[in-house]
Parts: sequence; structure tokens; C-alpha cells
Amino acid sequence: MDGQVTIVTNPTVNVRLTSTIISFETQRRFNRGISVAELKKTVSFLAQVIDRSGGQMGEFTDVSKVEKFELSDEAYDKKTDSARSFMKKQRVGRFNEEEVAKKKADLAAREEEQKAAADAISVGSRCQVHVPGQPTKVGTVMYVGTADFKPGFWVGVKYDEPLGKHDGIVEGKRYFDCENKYGAFVKPLSVTVGDFPEEDYGLDEM
Repeated sequence: MDGQVTIVTNPTVNVRLTSTIISFETQRRFNRGISVAELKKTVSFLAQVIDRSGGQMGEFTDVSKVEKFELSDEAYDKKTDSARSFMKKQRVGRFNEEEVAKKKADLAAREEEQKAAADAISVGSRCQVHVPGQPTKVGTVMYVGTADFKPGFWVGVKYDEPLGKHDGIVEGKRYFDCENKYGAFVKPLSVTVGDFPEEDYGLDEM
């Protein structure tokens, strides 16, 4: 029995185009009757469009190529719609002159108190140290004055027990000598000088 078979196919074909340079993907539909030469020409044109877009130069991913907007401090200060302008109008933070002045005055007064307390403490005196949140410690004053590690006045103490932080050396500089973990620096107002005898912690042991 003679018969004819007819194959019906879609008259178009879908082609997916991607790029390894940038995140790019597109779908194109071509007539099934298109020649190879015409297909190549179309694909080549699309590739040129991607190249010209800057993908090859990395302009989509390299932020160093993005022109940055810069505004001088003087120009920014003149703007009326900036965060700085708002803070000035509302007298917030460092723009609240009264509050800033009060903080400076309080700090200066506190530092003057610390200096007066330091002047009343002499090296070799027995003392008690009262630091908020810590137990009272007893020791000997080994140093009084300013230091390199932080501004202000400091008292170096050698505790009777290993309740300190160092051996008199802070950040590579020796301020006094003592055994490790027996030394500490405290603010002068935390120190009370008096007749505090050194306890014999081994009295009940032989």
C-alpha cells in the first residue's frame, strides 16, 4: 500500500543568545528558512551591540571607572538641605554650643579634681583603690603623674595580691617595678591614701 507521509514543522525556530562578558541573555525567533549567512550576520550585529555597551571594558562591574561626585566641605556647609544644615537648625550634637561648652567645662573641672587628688598622693604611700564595679583593693603607690597610654593623671599601684593587669609596663614603657599581675593604673580619685597594713596571707599556713 502506497502512502505519503507529510511532516509538519514549526515555521520558526527560537535561538537563545548569551554573553560570557556580562549577565546578558536574549531570545530571538528566526524563520526556519533563513540562511546560515543571514543568521551569522544577525548574531554578529547583536555581539557588537553588547561590546559597544561597555561590557567588554568591565564598566558594569568595575566601580573605579564610575565618576564620583565630590563636594568641598565649604560648599557642603552652604547647602540648606543637608543633614549638617538640619543639625545646625535643631542645635543637635556638636552644633548645640551650650551643651558642648557645658561638657568641656565639666571635663575640665573633673580633670582639675584628678590633678588635685594626684598632688595629694605620694609614691610609697599605702592605699586603697575603689573602682566602681570592682572589689576594694589594697596596695602601695608606685607612680603618680601623666602617662603615654592615655591623657590625664594616673596613679600606678602595686597590689598586695595578684589582682592587677601588668608588672608596671604598659605599651612597652616601664613606669614602675612589680611582679606580673600585681600592677595597675587607676585614676587619682579612685585612690585613698592611709595606714593600710599589708596583710600576711600565709599566716595560717606553714
